[in-house]
Order: sequence, then C-alpha cells, then structure tokens
Amino acid sequence: MPRYTEVSIRGEQFFINGAPTYKGRVWNNHRIEGLLLNSRMAQGIFDDQNPQTRRLWNYPDTGIWDPERNTREFLAAMPIWRSYGLLAFTVNLQGGNPYGYTELDKQALENSAINPDGSLRPDYMARLERILDRADELGMVVILGIFYFGQEKCLRDETAIIQAVDNVIDWLFARDYRNVIVEINNECNVIYKQPILQPERVHELILRARSQVREGRRFLVSTSYGGSYMPKENVMRAADLVLMHGNSVEDPSRIAESVRQVRAMPWYTPMPIVFNEDDHFDFDKPWNNFVAALSEYASWGYFDFRRPGETFADGFQSVPVDWGINSPRKHSFFNLLKEITGA
Repeated sequence: MPRYTEVSIRGEQFFINGAPTYKGRVWNNHRIEGLLLNSRMAQGIFDDQNPQTRRLWNYPDTGIWDPERNTREFLAAMPIWRSYGLLAFTVNLQGGNPYGYTELDKQALENSAINPDGSLRPDYMARLERILDRADELGMVVILGIFYFGQEKCLRDETAIIQAVDNVIDWLFARDYRNVIVEINNECNVIYKQPILQPERVHELILRARSQVREGRRFLVSTSYGGSYMPKENVMRAADLVLMHGNSVEDPSRIAESVRQVRAMPWYTPMPIVFNEDDHFDFDKPWNNFVAALSEYASWGYFDFRRPGETFADGFQSVPVDWGINSPRKHSFFNLLKEITGA
C-alpha cells in the first residue's frame, strides 16, 4: 500500500513530507509554522473485556456498546477535525480513563490491545489500522501511546512489557507507517507498578524502540508526564521530542514558564516541546493555556472528558464518545484552532 504522509523532526520543528507544518503561518505574532497542534482522542479503538463493566459504555440510542461503531464514527469525524487545522491526535492501545479523574487502577475495566504475554489483539489492531490508514490519507500524524496506567495490570511482567514494545514497532514497520510518533506510556510518573514504566527507567523502552531500524528508517519516540511534572534528564537524552501535559496548571503563565524551564535544562538539545493533553480551556479569553504554549513556540493538545451532568455530546475521552464537534466546548476549541492555523 502506498503511503502519503511522513512525519519528521528538524530541530524544534515538525515536517510533513519534507515541508514544515503550517508553512509560513503566524498568528498574533506567534510563529505557528513547524508546530503540531493536536487533540487527545485516546479511545479510538476502545473496548472492554469485562462483562461486568462493559454495560457502562452502552450508547444512549441503542442501549448496547459497540467497539466497531466507536471506530466507524471516529473515522467519519477525522476529515472534519482536519478541516479545522488539526494535524495530530493521540490514540492509546490501552485507551484512557473513561471515568474522568478517578483512580483507574482500582476499576475493573479491561481495555487493552495487548495480551498478558505482550502479544497484540487482532481485533484492536484491525481498528487501529483503519485509523492509521485514514490519517495517512488525510495528511495527519498519530501519536500512538502503548501503555496506560490502570491497564498496565493486563501485562504479566517486565518481559511482557518489553515484548509488547517490540511487537508494536514490528507491527508498524510491517505496514510501512510513516505518520506515527510512538508514546511509550501516558504520564510515566503516575501510579505505574512496573519499574520499567516509571520515570527512572522508561528511557530504556524509548531507546529500545528507537534502536529498531528498517531500511534506514526508525520511529520517533518519547513518553509523557502528568501536569506540572517536568521531564527528567534520562528521558530528554533518549527521546526525540518532549511530551508534557497541562492538567492541573491553572495559570497559563505557568505553561509558558514550564516551556522556558525545559529549554534552560543543561541536557536539552533542540527538539519539539509538545503538550499532548491539557484540560484547561478559556478559549474565548486572549490568554489561556493554548495561547501560552504558542507564545513559547510549543505545540498544544486539547483534552476533553464529560463532566457530571453533561450530555453525550461532551468530551472526547468519556465512553461512549461522540466524536463530532457537537458541544459548545468542542466548538470553542476547534474555532480557535481554525483561526490560529488559517485552515
């Protein structure tokens, strides 16, 4: 199958097919060219293997949960997101927390594209393949997360975790994807039980994924940290880009300051700084977390889940998901994104 989209990095900039993203674009004196504006869409291949909790995700119109419908509607929404200037989104093989800010490790939900021995589940990967193929056709980049806290319990041991990383990279190479950035795990500093997924050792998996080369090509790799948590030296020396989150950062000035702090670290070398999760909005105000990231030439990513009392249309992480732009909050983000990118 021919491939249409190849992502690369040169210094602090992202390139797609050899050209900087948003080429020539400046907004409110902020340089947009070379950034990767994104949204967290972690549940694109979601399912639940636990029959006791599976019913929690039933669609309001049918009264049943359907993982194929979830992915079909995801695919249908992708061109719409792209039309507003969205160039990237994050999907995770173990999803995200559909409950909001609860302790997922204590929940019975079983959502994992990875078997206990590190092998990959064909049903999940078939859904992922459709998403990656469509993103490739649309000129979009996918930040593909492998592990998510709370679902780490699905993996038997450290050997299985290592095997899973190898299997994911092999799977991506076998299909010749060039539009994928690998995120080893979401928020490596949050409640992982396995040491190799924690901040002190996660660089081992980054280096392992980067070391796999086919025909002179390899995948870009990193890991992310929770809100307000600064990246560690071992990860910054191993990774191709810095992935940060803005959750819990109430003051947009703190977003800007954190970017400056990363660039001031003695082990920082020019690489993109990307927020690929932030649940702070205020898009109608001139100064918000999105704009603050742009002010320091960092990419920013929208993260939205359904709050108590909100409707099916709200949130991109709460299952079942309405993947359309059908809530005031989603409209607010995408309209600002369109203005910023000139889409």
